[in-house]
Amino acid sequence: MTGTARVAGAARAAPASPSSAAPSLVAAGDVVPGFPRSLLAGPTLDAARSLLGARLIREPDRVGRIVEVEAYVGIDDRASHARMGPTPRNRVMFGPPGIAYVYLNVVTEPALQPAAILIRAIEPERGIEAMRAARARSRQRGRDASGDAGPVAMRRVSPDARLAAGPGLVCAAFDIDRAFDGLDLCDSRSPLRLEPRPDVEPAPEIVATPRIGVGYAPEPWASMPWRLLVAGSPSVSGGRSRRGA
Repeated sequence: MTGTARVAGAARAAPASPSSAAPSLVAAGDVVPGFPRSLLAGPTLDAARSLLGARLIREPDRVGRIVEVEAYVGIDDRASHARMGPTPRNRVMFGPPGIAYVYLNVVTEPALQPAAILIRAIEPERGIEAMRAARARSRQRGRDASGDAGPVAMRRVSPDARLAAGPGLVCAAFDIDRAFDGLDLCDSRSPLRLEPRPDVEPAPEIVATPRIGVGYAPEPWASMPWRLLVAGSPSVSGGRSRRGA
């Protein structure tokens, strides 16, 4: 099979980047290791820890360090989309590990064992201006969809570290939409992919807290400490009380 891999049924190709004429982050002839699928095939909490410090790559020009994730494990997890069983919307969660379930989750554990890791925050490393432009496009699409033709309000300029400090901002800054659903994030040819933490970089200190925004779930699921973050990162979502500070 040529090109980037997808699970069955995810037929749409990933959209080209608005700056697709720019050179790729991968030089011709380079061998770039994809994220090890074996790490994602194991228990989801172990996989979540392995993703902290890994890189999210968006060709042709954006790179960021993953600093916050949340784990959703199995049909019994009453905070998970999988709690309803397979549906057209969540079917990717029941597929193989390493596949994207947008908005932006990484599927974990063997096929038919629905689990995923939500990427909640990214610490930008490369492509800062491209991230800012992508966020501006996302805001404009929101205005267009709402029919808002009024004057654009002045906005405070976000610090670089906060450009992808939350799951919605990750998708906006990296131009991620439903067209990426089913994309293989472990494939080094994918326009959106994961790469492992560099060997020379020390393992991050990890803080565990309850997940955010799952108050609809009964206990013990609402309080499970399945939100993991890199201690001290300025890019973790929420206020200081949620950043492990």
